[in-house]
Amino acid sequence: MILCIDDEPQGLQVRQMMLQSRGYKVLTAKGGQEGLEVFTNHPVSAVILDYSMPGMDGGELAAELKRIKPEVKILMLSAYVDLPQEALACVDAREVKGTSPTAILNALDRLLS
Repeated sequence: MILCIDDEPQGLQVRQMMLQSRGYKVLTAKGGQEGLEVFTNHPVSAVILDYSMPGMDGGELAAELKRIKPEVKILMLSAYVDLPQEALACVDAREVKGTSPTAILNALDRLLS
């Protein structure tokens, strides 16, 4: 099961449809706190999350997700090219927001293989 976390509803919906079309079961959350709740209540094997979100950024969220379940695979998406190193410390892969759906799917496939 894949969990997508983003505060932008359109991006969240697009990623959900893209992943479902590839056969993945997908859960969504509209921010860090909601993402943590969904994550702790479902058998999630990978998370695709946004970096820039209000309240809890993607780096903070990734650190908390890994604390809860160290083996979970995390793919961070961000429109920012230069993210702080501490934001990337707990993620397994990173893609630039707006990159092709194929690149995101390939990155996720690599993480899960």
